[in-house]
Amino acid sequence: MKTYLYLSTAIISVSLATSGNAWAQCVSTQDCATLGYTESSCPNGGVKCPFGNKWFCASTEITPEQCTELGFTQTCTGTGYSGGSGATCGGKYYECTCASGYEWKDGGCQEPLNGEQGDLYYCNGIVVAIKAPSMNFYIAMTDLGGKMEWADGNNACHNYSFCGNLKGILPSKNQLRSIYNNKSSLNSLLSANRGIELTNDWYWSSTDGAGNYPYLVNMSNGTVDTWSFRFDLDNYVRPVLASW
Repeated sequence: MKTYLYLSTAIISVSLATSGNAWAQCVSTQDCATLGYTESSCPNGGVKCPFGNKWFCASTEITPEQCTELGFTQTCTGTGYSGGSGATCGGKYYECTCASGYEWKDGGCQEPLNGEQGDLYYCNGIVVAIKAPSMNFYIAMTDLGGKMEWADGNNACHNYSFCGNLKGILPSKNQLRSIYNNKSSLNSLLSANRGIELTNDWYWSSTDGAGNYPYLVNMSNGTVDTWSFRFDLDNYVRPVLASW
């Protein structure tokens, strides 16, 4: 037996208290007219556009097919859903509410991304580290503070948390050289994922050279050097994931 939604003056006003972004996640358009909401009012009953002041009017009943055309396409059931939100039409919702620990993505409630996803490393859906395709380790999204002495930079990197127990370390000389060789790709990834691009200056490494002097790498030209007085020179630091 088919189920219909009968419209009356009792359901004329439909108020969906959600943000514009939520609508964009659930339907392909926010244009009321495109979805069929074209009337300024419905004296005999109708459905109001969820994000505008236009109405869809019907004299007696509205079919499930018409509900779909109006944008009511979500069943809001299954793992990760806590239910539907707002008005229903034809047994479906205009938008869904995701359960705790889930987020709306690609038309459904999904668990946030965690761990490696290609050249990006996620923590609860947020990119916290990146690498270039030719690299086998990830770097942080930003330098730690401004310039600092080697000891302070080393401690800051070891105290840096990428995600939970995933800690950072000061990169080795070879890792810094790899970062320099891939700087263009890394800066593009950083810019695209709300990170801070590598600066064209010296970076501390964890590698000691002759006399136990730490190596530095210049990100403007790839120069490698050592500094005999690690406690009286300030340089940049950018942690890498300790497990790489």
